[in-house]
Amino acid sequence: MAKRIDVKDLNIFYGKFHAVDRVTLAVPPRSVTAFIGPSGCGKSTVLRSLNRMHEVTPGARVEGKVLLDGEDIYASAVDPVEVRRTIGMVFQRPNPFPTMSIRDNVVAGLRLGGMRNKKQLDEIAERSLRGANLWAEVSDRLDKPGGSLSGGQQQRLCIARAIAVQPDVLLMDEPCSALDPISTLAIEDLIGELKKDYTIVIVTHNMQQAARVSDQTAFFNLHGVGQPGRLVEIDDTEKIFSNPGQQATEDYISGRFG
Repeated sequence: MAKRIDVKDLNIFYGKFHAVDRVTLAVPPRSVTAFIGPSGCGKSTVLRSLNRMHEVTPGARVEGKVLLDGEDIYASAVDPVEVRRTIGMVFQRPNPFPTMSIRDNVVAGLRLGGMRNKKQLDEIAERSLRGANLWAEVSDRLDKPGGSLSGGQQQRLCIARAIAVQPDVLLMDEPCSALDPISTLAIEDLIGELKKDYTIVIVTHNMQQAARVSDQTAFFNLHGVGQPGRLVEIDDTEKIFSNPGQQATEDYISGRFG
């Protein structure tokens, strides 16, 4: 199996607290991998380690390796800002810049990187909004504030902003948890479209969502109070939900705990 992301013996710490213990998993290119598990089991922490976002928390550190196309993103010579450009992140709650225009929201990362050509920026804004299935809804009001959009539209605007810088990978941390069912369906449909061009990893508490959108699913769990979270198993989504290899996985997806 070709591997876009290869995680090897990953341990994650916050100061002295051991948050995640020895996670090893692989994410193939142009696919959707879902992380599921009870609250506090480390799935969002692992997600944030995949583009070094967890480092913004004081005292956070990792042991082990995270390889992107064979290159260790934690190597001493690697710039974490460049990692985050290559591996984009969409957060739980939509976070557009509320007073900035829809157009400027999309190209904010490019402007930050020094791009100033208005024609080029406008073309990228349109392409990204089309890619996020939002262009038809906002093309006549690109100068309106990003904060004027509905919650579901704001989340798609954030996805447009993430893909405008042309990342290789998209990480999504519960992107639908703050949305209504119709907006959730729109985001799920969009994920299905985006995986044609991107490698996607999504954290979700909604197991039906994991079953609908992902190609493989990783189940994380805690092994006791104060213990670090661990990866229990990862496999094709169909197998995880129909015939998991571990009893703990079956107990979780059948609702016996969590």
